[in-house]
Amino acid sequence: MANKLGTLAGPQLRGSALVVAWSSGFIGAELGARHAGPDTALTWRFLLTAVVLLPWALPAFAQFGRQEWLRQGVLALLCQSFYLGGVFWAADEGIPAGTSALIGSLQPALVVFLSTKGLKVSHLAGLALGTAGVALTAVGDLGAGVTVFALVLALGAMLSLSAGTLLQQRWPAPLLAQTLAVQALFSAAFFTVFTAGAGTLAPPMTTGFWTAVVWGVGAGIGGYGFYYLVTTRDGAARASTLLYLTPAATAVWAAAMFAQPIRLATVLGLLISAGAVFLLRTTSTARPG
Repeated sequence: MANKLGTLAGPQLRGSALVVAWSSGFIGAELGARHAGPDTALTWRFLLTAVVLLPWALPAFAQFGRQEWLRQGVLALLCQSFYLGGVFWAADEGIPAGTSALIGSLQPALVVFLSTKGLKVSHLAGLALGTAGVALTAVGDLGAGVTVFALVLALGAMLSLSAGTLLQQRWPAPLLAQTLAVQALFSAAFFTVFTAGAGTLAPPMTTGFWTAVVWGVGAGIGGYGFYYLVTTRDGAARASTLLYLTPAATAVWAAAMFAQPIRLATVLGLLISAGAVFLLRTTSTARPG
């Protein structure tokens, strides 16, 4: 699956696929927020994902030891359950998809800052630029009615993914398809228990909801598949830095699909954050995983 893609695709093609697939996840969160609560949408997204990837998960029951199951459980919570939970709840609170993607793009600076030997002034400048771009956009959103709580949810999602990325870089990884499949099982179980306890497990039987679920399955497998692929083959710093390119794609996509306005503050924030991409990509020497 994604492993074969990684063999055939070069770094540039892998990077382009990551940007497209990852930005589609924020569009999926917006779609889901329009048809159901975030817990219901995520539960059925992960249940369907787990079914699709089940053939790759079954061998893990014979191959994984206790330590590997524990590691995959931790990564599933950080990189999928908590991260997507924050993104979906932020969308439910009304945060624009482009802003959510831009806050998520702070992760490159944070990961590079924590995983690079011999930090230079340019690293600190990249972190400062990325933060300034996000702050400018966030101020504009607050003025347009977005709540502080929604911004905090998106920020918490970014921190969760950053922690998972750094752990994944340090831990030996099993086959990519197997990683995705096992983590989908963990996340499906996590959200099923949560929604069952909250009484929100039953899905709305509407075309819009199931379209959002299917979109989310494709975005999840493609986005995480290419994210883990680039992390494994090209390094965590490169994978995270490529995420700086997703906010612009997401903002344009959201404007076309949902008529979400692209405000001046958003454009300025994207341009400032884009400067961080060049600083971080040209000066990073990340430690190998």
